[in-house]
Amino acid sequence: MMEPDPASDLGAASGADAGGNADGVDLMGGELELRGRITTASNATFLGSIGAVAVVYKPVRGERPLWDFPDGTLAGREAAAYLVSEAFGWDIVPRTWLREGPLGIGMVQLWQEIDPEQDPVDLVLVDEVPEAGWRQVLEGSDEEDRTVALIHEDSAALRRMAVFDVVVNNADRKGAHVLAMPGGHRHGVDHGLTFHVEHKLRTVLWGWLGEELTAEELAGVERVSARLAGDLGAALADLITDGEIAALAARCDRLRSRRRFPAPSGGMPAVPWPLF
Repeated sequence: MMEPDPASDLGAASGADAGGNADGVDLMGGELELRGRITTASNATFLGSIGAVAVVYKPVRGERPLWDFPDGTLAGREAAAYLVSEAFGWDIVPRTWLREGPLGIGMVQLWQEIDPEQDPVDLVLVDEVPEAGWRQVLEGSDEEDRTVALIHEDSAALRRMAVFDVVVNNADRKGAHVLAMPGGHRHGVDHGLTFHVEHKLRTVLWGWLGEELTAEELAGVERVSARLAGDLGAALADLITDGEIAALAARCDRLRSRRRFPAPSGGMPAVPWPLF
């Protein structure tokens, strides 16, 4: 598994130039120092820094084996998700790349400071669901046997993230994987369970089920589809398999043809567990 070429525009990102630098820091070759471990993550995940730049570091050797994804591939899938995000042009996934660190090669991602006052995805009592600006996904019971609803905001930013998740076949879009940024932007993180050749879509963002895609959303899918035949496809070939790239292209084609948000399908749960 090789790291993407940082000189490609697919390897550049907001906050970093095409040479892999941010604020004068060499993100690709600068020393990565560990500052602490993020203990809520299911795989080994560390907060670190490269110079003055805060990053998240997930070494391949810290990935737990899964029954349905090949061992040692999650870091590459996270880097691939960033490349697809860049092809969409929507800045969904923060700058993500592969490089060596204190515990070996792994995924590195720019740390994001969220707005703690915003909750784009939430669980509320069913009689407290807002009348406007929100979509309800499902109902259930809490530990006190009260009826609660899973809801998410009805925003263009989250719609774009839902389209992205369909394309990359995201099997783990939990509520906590949606980062609320100041100003209303939304980042998506934790994309290790993506790009499977089989249908794996599990997400909390089902609020637009069956609705037509907007012209902007379709244009984003078109951009990804077009670039798969060129620079994007070449960059992804170092991170995921040929079969997974072909399945990615097929999902783009289906979305472009049907022009609607899909419904859950197959025998797997439609939402991840836990939800947050």
